[in-house]
Amino acid sequence: MASGDVTAGLGGTFDAIVIGLGGMGSAAAAHLASRGQRVLGLEQFQPAHDQGSSHGRSRVIRLAYFEDPAYVPLLRRAYELWRRLETDTGRRLLQVTGGLMIGAPDSEVVSGSLRSAREHGLAHELLDAADIRRRFPPFTPDRETVAFYESEAGSLFPEEAIRAHLDVAVDRGAHVHFDERVDDWRVTPSGTVAVTTSRARYEARRLVLAPGPWASQLFKVDWLKLEVEPQVLYWFEPSGGAAPFAPDRFPIYIWDLGGGAQFYGFPADANGRVKVAFFRTTNGDEPSLRTALAPCLPSLASGSLVETASCRYTLTPDHHFVIGLHPEHRQVVLASPCSGHGYKFASVVGEILADLAIDGATCHPIELFSPNRFRAPRA
Repeated sequence: MASGDVTAGLGGTFDAIVIGLGGMGSAAAAHLASRGQRVLGLEQFQPAHDQGSSHGRSRVIRLAYFEDPAYVPLLRRAYELWRRLETDTGRRLLQVTGGLMIGAPDSEVVSGSLRSAREHGLAHELLDAADIRRRFPPFTPDRETVAFYESEAGSLFPEEAIRAHLDVAVDRGAHVHFDERVDDWRVTPSGTVAVTTSRARYEARRLVLAPGPWASQLFKVDWLKLEVEPQVLYWFEPSGGAAPFAPDRFPIYIWDLGGGAQFYGFPADANGRVKVAFFRTTNGDEPSLRTALAPCLPSLASGSLVETASCRYTLTPDHHFVIGLHPEHRQVVLASPCSGHGYKFASVVGEILADLAIDGATCHPIELFSPNRFRAPRA
C-alpha cells in the first residue's frame, strides 16, 4: 500500500478525502478510487488496527435481519460486493456456514428474523429443540427453545477485508496515509473542505467521515448523541475438543436469552479455538459468560479460555446506523454504520458513501439512517 507526501505532486487538493480507513472508510476509498476520483485516505493508526470495532478476525453476516427488514436489500448487495472483492483481490473474505437465531418463539432474534424472511422471501427453516440438538450437537437447548436457520449466513474476516479494500483503493490511484491524525476540518469560503492533520493541510471537494469511535468529535453535530461502549471477545478451547465446532458442522449463531441478554459465536478457527461474546453488554466478564453458556453450550462453558480481545462499539440512541450528508455542509458525508451490527454492510456502505460524495444521493434505501432523525423539531 502506498503512502507518502502527496502535497508536492498533487498540490494537496483532491476530489475526496476519507477520514478513517477501518471497515467503512477503506471501502469508501476503494469505491471512490474505482470511479476515477482523486482520493486521499487518512488513518491515525496502522492498517487493520485494533483500536476501533473492525477487528477480532471474524464478524457475522446474515440475510434475515431481525433488527429491521429494511436492511435486507442492503445485505443482498453487500453479499454481491464481498464476493466481487474476493474475486478482484484473491483474498478469502467470506465463509458461509449457515446461521442460527436461537431463543423463545417470541424472542427478538427469532420473531424478527422470521418477519424479515417472510417480507423478503428469504429461504429459511424453523427448528425445534430436538432438531437443533440433532443437527448441531454442541447446542443443548431446553424444550421451549426454537431456532430460525438460514443457509447463507456465515463469517467475514474483517482485517483481511480491510486490507483488500485498501489494496483496491491504492491499485486504482488512491493515496493512503497511516499514523496521521486528523486534528480538524472546516468548509472554506470557496466551498472546498480543508483538513488539518498532524503532518499537513489538505483540501478536497468532498469529505467522507468514517471515524468509528471518534465520530462524536469529528462529525461536529452537537445534537447527534453517540455513545462509545467497550466490548470483550473471548476464545475458548472446547472441553470435548474442537471437531464438533468445525465450520462444515457448526454455524454462526445469536442466542437470545431474554431480558435483553444475547450472546453470539462462531465455528472453530484453524487453531481449534471458538469465539463467543455477549452482544452490547457492558458487564460481560468471563464468569458471566460461562454462566450464560453453561445450559446452552456446556463444552464451551467448561473449556479453557485461551484469548481475549476488546473492541469499541459506537451506539446511536435507536441502534440504527447514521449515514447521510452533514446537516449543515453538503460537501461532507457522515458514516457511522454502527451499534455493533454494522461490519457486514461495509462493502455496500462503501458504495453508498461514494454515491453520496460524488452525486449527493444514492439509489440505495438509507432513509432509516438519516442523521436528521435525531434533530429536535424547530420551534
